[in-house]
Amino acid sequence: VLALFVFFLSLQKKINDFCHAQQPPIKFISADVYGICSRLFCDFGDEFEVLDTTGEEPKEIFISNITQSNPGIVTCLENHPHRLETGQFLTFREVNGMSCLNGSTHQITVVSPYSFSIGNTSDMEPYLHGGIAVQVKTPKMFYFERLEKQLTNPMCLVADFIKPEAPLQIHVAMLALNHFEENFGRMPNIGCHQDAEEMLKLAMSISETLENKPQVNGDIVKWLSRTARGFLAPLAAAVGGVASQEVLKAVTGKFSPLQQWLYIDMLDIVTPLEKMGSEEFLPRGDRYDALRACIGESLCQKLHDLNVFLVGCGAIGCEMLKNFALLGVGTGQDKGLVTITDPDLIEKSNLNRQFLFRPHHIQKPKSYTAAEATLNINPCLKIDSYINKVCPATENTYSDEFYTGQDVIVTALDNVEARRYIDSRCVANLRPLIDSGTMGTKGHTEVVVPHLTESYNSHRDPPEEEIPFCTLKSFPAAIEHTIQWARDKFESLFSHKPSLFNKFWQTYPSAEEVLQRIKSGESLEGCFHVIKTLSRRPRNWTQCVELARVKFEKYFSHKALQLLHSFPLDTRLKDGSLFWQSPKRPPFPVKFDFNDPFKNQNMTSIYAVLECPNWNTENLVELFCTKCMYFIPLNTAHLQVVQTDETARKPDHIPVSSEDERNAIFQLEKSILSNEALQNDLQMKPISFEKDDDSNGHIDFITAASNLRAKMYNIEPADRFKTKRIAGKIIPAIATATAAVSGLVALELIKVVGGYPADAYKNCFLNLAIPIMVFTETAKVRRTEIRNGISFTIWDRWTIYGKEDFTLLDFINAVRVRYQRVFLMQKLVKPSADKKYVDLTVSFAPETDGDEDLPGPPVRYYFVQEDN
Repeated sequence: VLALFVFFLSLQKKINDFCHAQQPPIKFISADVYGICSRLFCDFGDEFEVLDTTGEEPKEIFISNITQSNPGIVTCLENHPHRLETGQFLTFREVNGMSCLNGSTHQITVVSPYSFSIGNTSDMEPYLHGGIAVQVKTPKMFYFERLEKQLTNPMCLVADFIKPEAPLQIHVAMLALNHFEENFGRMPNIGCHQDAEEMLKLAMSISETLENKPQVNGDIVKWLSRTARGFLAPLAAAVGGVASQEVLKAVTGKFSPLQQWLYIDMLDIVTPLEKMGSEEFLPRGDRYDALRACIGESLCQKLHDLNVFLVGCGAIGCEMLKNFALLGVGTGQDKGLVTITDPDLIEKSNLNRQFLFRPHHIQKPKSYTAAEATLNINPCLKIDSYINKVCPATENTYSDEFYTGQDVIVTALDNVEARRYIDSRCVANLRPLIDSGTMGTKGHTEVVVPHLTESYNSHRDPPEEEIPFCTLKSFPAAIEHTIQWARDKFESLFSHKPSLFNKFWQTYPSAEEVLQRIKSGESLEGCFHVIKTLSRRPRNWTQCVELARVKFEKYFSHKALQLLHSFPLDTRLKDGSLFWQSPKRPPFPVKFDFNDPFKNQNMTSIYAVLECPNWNTENLVELFCTKCMYFIPLNTAHLQVVQTDETARKPDHIPVSSEDERNAIFQLEKSILSNEALQNDLQMKPISFEKDDDSNGHIDFITAASNLRAKMYNIEPADRFKTKRIAGKIIPAIATATAAVSGLVALELIKVVGGYPADAYKNCFLNLAIPIMVFTETAKVRRTEIRNGISFTIWDRWTIYGKEDFTLLDFINAVRVRYQRVFLMQKLVKPSADKKYVDLTVSFAPETDGDEDLPGPPVRYYFVQEDN
């Protein structure tokens, strides 16, 4: 791979010709940033094979029916759309009846969101039930042309569909700049009208030589001429992130390459600067001359005096701090401050994308370390760092006064609830917010500006699809189901139950007291489960292993046998169809084998390690194998109903039978008599799940337990890496996407600081794997009409000032006088010493009796009139 950055175009063409002619061809990538314009060009040779065009996980579709016809129509389960595309390939497995499909691969044609055709199935056996269709990734060939030919007939990625003509216009303008540089041996001078006119002539001439003869955009040419000596670091970050991903594609053959040009311009930034004099853009001999040539001294100074609050110092946060340092954010002599916060410590896994951190920083706070590293880039930066979460619990730290002291809030989080909370604080305090996020090669940016745009909370992402309770409990069909089951089991065994155990014995300090109270007929909440835990609690290594062995039989043998006892393999539903058909898989008991070569059954030893840390492996095999247990089917009276309804939720409380209560009394008496209910026995140490510590056994437990359950249900197991990603809910991140997203955020930050109009701001969605980059206008704020000309937006707040003896009637009258309407109070908060005001939720009385109240704007009621 050969990547070029800012060479004369004539030299680029020569190098590209050489690279393209090699066998195999050298992949050629060229990226340029001049002032407000950037371009990226890729040429991977005449043919370039890609093994995986998207990087997405292959889709698995559960089948409900396959017709015996030409073409055969495959129908997937109800309410489970396949999301396939015509031309894709599928392979089949576990099909009953039409068994010749199993293992075969077919190209599909989409018929509907729930069906697709696979060719002639008329000569096959009739379909009976079950089956899974799995998407097959097939290689795809991409074709490229040399730079010389692409210059006259460019194939461009359109990033802004509001301006589909923009890529060709920027193409012409940048070619004119290249010709100007080669003709005069220099870049156009800042603010020189003569140079701008010369570039415009060159652009007009070049346009005539292109096959499409695009219209020349005089504004782009003028501003490119005016800013060509300048450099926007955030624009370079954005384009550099995309270019870096193209390098990875060229090396790995994974993801679809760019074909063949990407142009991004920042005309939105400079257009409002039209009336500034040329002296605003002239160099002053400092590190900001390149920036000043693009945005002018006044806007540079506003960046220096900016107070910005950055929430999150992970991958995006680190890149944002680099951009802040290069823009001079928070470097003003009298004003300006960068405030950052992140509660997390640096982990080894962070180092591949959070580039302010080094190996010697591991286990140090991210915020403190990031602040120190940023000062190495720009020592003039003023930065305060904290390790607090931003949530309702930290409202004293991040009060309304704190938010109103910030000019902009920037979020770099993967926690949706935290982002929604921060957005609500920004709206309440009329502060602009720039939100961003990435997931692998995907990324987004969103700008929220008071009184101009909707807020982050104005829209809701589709809810995360939950795995039905009955699927987790009894009918897993995919490895994700068994991993979630194992994750829940970890939480129950090592965190939830020990916490309830401790809470119970804090309420009832002695076992003897509890025994006396339950014997007298008193019902103590949670008593049965606590006593069961106490009686089964291991107290040495041998008991740990014995308990683990018991759990193995319970989870991976007896559960399967009981389920097959309740629903034999030939069970049929009321309509005559088999109970055990896709997606339900019948379980089969797993026989314990200590010498299992796959070592999935190490779940038992991990269980013991977590229960009893001071363990010894002596006689481990003997301990595991001597514990014999026999399965006795439970009758209907003792058996909990097996839930099969996918809409049913996990019950909050499981009733305790009278027999269980009698058994609890017996177990507690036994524990007391054997001195196993002493004060030390009434405390346990809950374990919080921690995915990043490979030595704690947490992921090993979940991997083993999940794969054992997968084996029980004949599901393909997952390796430790995949299990960690799913169980830890790890959002994949890659440095290329974070660099691109942070650059785009910093460009929007310049507009926010400049107080630009609504149509200047752009939200962005990108996926570097495909690749796509889409800019959209921000959603303009909606105005809610109440009636009779009264309306409000999310940014409006009514303010009422009171006094010590202010009554509810006084409040209503004050609103009537000021806002000409009466409304109903929904929430009142009494004054306190530390509160100057209260925010009230209100609604307007309906015009017609029986109608619902009309929602109104928030009302901030100050208890006492302030002097200012």
